[in-house]
Amino acid sequence: MTLASHAATKRRAVLGQISDADIRLLRVFQAVADCGGMTAAELELNISTSTISRHVKDLETRLGLTLCRRGRGGFALTPEGERIHAETRQLLAATQSFRASVDELHQRLGGAIHVAVFDKTASNPEARISQAVALFRRQAPDVVLNLHVATIQTIERGVMDGAYQLGIIPEHRRSDSLVYDELFGETMLLYCAQGHPLFGSPTAQLTWADVRQHAFAGLGYHSPNMEVSHRERLQRSATAFDQESVATFILSGDFLGFLPDHYALGFVQSGQMQAVSPPEFAYQCHFSAIARRSPEPSRATRIFQQCLLQAHAPAPAPPGGG
Repeated sequence: MTLASHAATKRRAVLGQISDADIRLLRVFQAVADCGGMTAAELELNISTSTISRHVKDLETRLGLTLCRRGRGGFALTPEGERIHAETRQLLAATQSFRASVDELHQRLGGAIHVAVFDKTASNPEARISQAVALFRRQAPDVVLNLHVATIQTIERGVMDGAYQLGIIPEHRRSDSLVYDELFGETMLLYCAQGHPLFGSPTAQLTWADVRQHAFAGLGYHSPNMEVSHRERLQRSATAFDQESVATFILSGDFLGFLPDHYALGFVQSGQMQAVSPPEFAYQCHFSAIARRSPEPSRATRIFQQCLLQAHAPAPAPPGGG
């Protein structure tokens, strides 16, 4: 057999049918990719690094692809590894969806659901996600609930491809493929910190034209933050990808930036930050729960949706006096 014909035979026989063993290898690979390396995945998987390495190597042999580079330069996925990681997420999400459907046919509430939340919501007094979790646990104690924190785009994409069953995000634009349930609001204020020219100075007479003279740190993806900065023509001098990063830029004393007022409260109380002329430089965010429109969410997902709506329902008005 020539080398060319041997290579062609190898390409034809790379994978074949996907077995349970392949699914287990893919789960290991997903954990390694999500954790950013084999050593980091050791705690997540509760198996040794050497065993993880062997499983990844077995998967590479099974697929006929090099999925990652590991060595002194650190861990990194190859382009093929990035593609397989994305496909693995969809495959495992579909597997979970199938399992949930079988549970529904047996009238059981089991399995797991994954919910992704935009960062820094726990300190928001209007966000009652924890109460929704408590309600859900009473109704579905056998369902494993997984909470993730991610960017708006990651959450939207994850809900669309089935990696997350629900997402909770500040609304910025709606997709026809998603269902939206409005939950709570959030006030965003403009802040400066010690060392900034505006810190400790009167700011009541400032205009947006004045604010444009200062360096601004904003989020680097489509969001209410980006919409406001574009509308007011703020020149982003530093780019952040979460609220923690925005706060870090502000605390340097070199940048202005928007933060949720509940999150910034601790910095304000300690004297590290101050809001710049609230409520002149402010905007409101409206958070919604998002789910895939099709296929229909699982019964457990629908129950969690209802728990979120119940937890965030307006309090009943007190009875009138008479």
